[in-house]
Order: sequence, then C-alpha cells, then structure tokens
Amino acid sequence: QVQLVESGGGLVQAGGSLRLSCAASGNIYSVSAMGWYRQAPGKQRELVARITSGGGSTRYADSVKGRFTISEDNAKNTVYLQMNSLNTEDTGVYYCNALITPRTAWYGRDYWGQGTQVTVSS
Repeated sequence: QVQLVESGGGLVQAGGSLRLSCAASGNIYSVSAMGWYRQAPGKQRELVARITSGGGSTRYADSVKGRFTISEDNAKNTVYLQMNSLNTEDTGVYYCNALITPRTAWYGRDYWGQGTQVTVSS
C-alpha cells in the first residue's frame, strides 16, 4: 500500500511564506513524478506545480510562477513546495499528487494525499 502524507499548511498573512512537504511511503517500486494541486472554495482542483523524478522537468501554474518553487528529495520520496509572496487567492486545500508504481503492479497510477489547508489573510 502506498501513502502520501502532507505537512506544512497553515494560516499566514499576505506577503508571507509557507513550505509544504509531502512524503510518499509504502510498497513503492518507483516514483515518476510528484506535484501539488489546490482547490479553493467553489472552484475546481487545479495544478499548482509538478516535477518529474530526478528534477528533469518542472511545471507551474501561471499564477504561481516566480513565487512558488517545487523541489524533491529522491532518496526520501519527498516533494516540497516553497510558497513565497502569498496572496489571498492562494487560499485553498493543497493536495499532494504522485505517479507511483507499486511493487505489486506492472504500471503506475496517481496517488493523492489527504490535503492540507493553506489560508492567506489580507
């Protein structure tokens, strides 16, 4: 079984920073990519940032470019999201996502964390 455990959410004032972490654990054969999505109240879940395993490629939502940085620690199967210059529109539940091949499967699939709340106050 594979689990994603997130940490680092919380309440911050506009202009502040937060760092999210997500660790994948369990019966993992390989991790192909990890990333972060967010869902604001009344809105659809959207991609925030994604990184391929080994850091070969990153992708960001236009709204966070220049403010957020995604990074990884391959040895720990952990992904981080450094969020700077936060504004109220960054408020939402942030979900970790990973494309993982378990040892018990022939191919990978998406796994999701339970979500962590980020609230930015004005």
